Amino acid sequence: MSLRQQLNDTREAFDSVAADYDGPRGNNLLIQEMRAQMWQALDAVFTNPSRLLDLGCGTGLDAVRMAQCGHAVTATDWSPGMVRRTIARAEQENVSGQVTGANIGAHELERITDSACYDGAYSNLGPLNCVPALADTARECARLLKPGGMLVFSVIGRICPWEIAHYSLKRRWARVAVRFSRSVVPVGMNQHTIWSNYFTPSQFYRAFKPFFQLERYRGLCLFAPPPYLTWVRERHPHWHERLWQIDRRVAAWPLLRDMGDHFLMCMKRR
Repeated sequence: MSLRQQLNDTREAFDSVAADYDGPRGNNLLIQEMRAQMWQALDAVFTNPSRLLDLGCGTGLDAVRMAQCGHAVTATDWSPGMVRRTIARAEQENVSGQVTGANIGAHELERITDSACYDGAYSNLGPLNCVPALADTARECARLLKPGGMLVFSVIGRICPWEIAHYSLKRRWARVAVRFSRSVVPVGMNQHTIWSNYFTPSQFYRAFKPFFQLERYRGLCLFAPPPYLTWVRERHPHWHERLWQIDRRVAAWPLLRDMGDHFLMCMKRR
C-alpha cells in the first residue's frame, strides 16, 4: 500500500469519529487523567502567554484550554473534521480570537510558511505516531520555533506492561506483538484503519536530537491502566487512584520512564 493511501486511511478514520471523539471514545475518564498530566507539563513549560503550535489538535480540548490560559494557539490536524470541531469549540468557549485552525498534518508542516514564529509546540496522546517521516517533522519544528522554544509531546510508547499482560492472558499473541513492529502497522478504529508507528523514548528523540536538547521525559500509564482498560477504574476505584499516585511519583525514574502506554517528553530548541 502506498504512503498516500495510508495517510488517507488515517485521515478518514479520524474524520469518521470527529463528531464525538471528545466523548467516551476519545476522552473517557482514563484519558482525562492522562490529559491532566499533559496540562500540568504544559503549564510548567509555558509560564507566560505564548504563541503555540498544536500538532494533531483533535477536537480542540487542549487548544481551547491553552487559549483560556492566555496563549495564542495554531491548532493543526490532518483530519478536516477534527479542525472544524476545534473551531466550533473555540467559538463556543469564546476564545475563537486566540485559536486558529489549520487543516495541516504534522507530516506537512512546510505548509506553514513563517519561520521562527512560535514559542513552542505540543502534541497530545499520539498524533505523532501517525507521522511517516519523523525526522522531517523534527526539522520543520526547528524551523518554526524560536531559539529556546519548547516542544512538549505525549507519544504512544513501545513497551506497555499492562498491554502485554492483558493480551497475553487472552492469548492474543499477534496483538501483543503490535507495538514491537519495526514498521508502520494498521490499527482499527470505527471500521477504519489508522496507520501507526510505535517508539521507545530514545528512538523518538533520535529524530529531534540534531535540533533539540532533551530536557526530561517520563512514562504515562506505567502503573495506572491504559485508557482502554476502563474496568479497572470502574471496579477498583481505590486501587486505580493508588496506581496513579505511584505512576506520578516514580514513572520519571530511570528505566521506568522508558515504559508505559505513553511517554511525555520535553525538548528545547538549540
